[in-house]
Amino acid sequence: MGESPSVPHIANLFETLTEHAGAEQFIELLARPGLRIERIVSTGHASPPDFWYDQPHGEWVVVLQGEARLLLEDESGLRVLRRGDFIDLAPHQRHRVEWTHPDLATIWLAVHYTGSN
Repeated sequence: MGESPSVPHIANLFETLTEHAGAEQFIELLARPGLRIERIVSTGHASPPDFWYDQPHGEWVVVLQGEARLLLEDESGLRVLRRGDFIDLAPHQRHRVEWTHPDLATIWLAVHYTGSN
């Protein structure tokens, strides 16, 4: 008989959480050409003053737990994201995280992608 195929590892997005206001936690879950999926855990984190993310790739992000407030450079108001809310940020869409919940870990699932629509 031939070699048996490898069994995929089962993991859980809510395991090994760091729920304190230390460093934000970034864990890469999957990487393929043109695609990267990561889990981000933020507790009371925000972008540094005057800092804007300006990424060369698109990013689709969903909040699985907690709450966050995003500011897009071309908008005057904040976008409030709660559990289940998602947004698709185009390449070079300048944005920043203004606030994440200080007492509850905000768990994000971020899908970074390249390529056209």
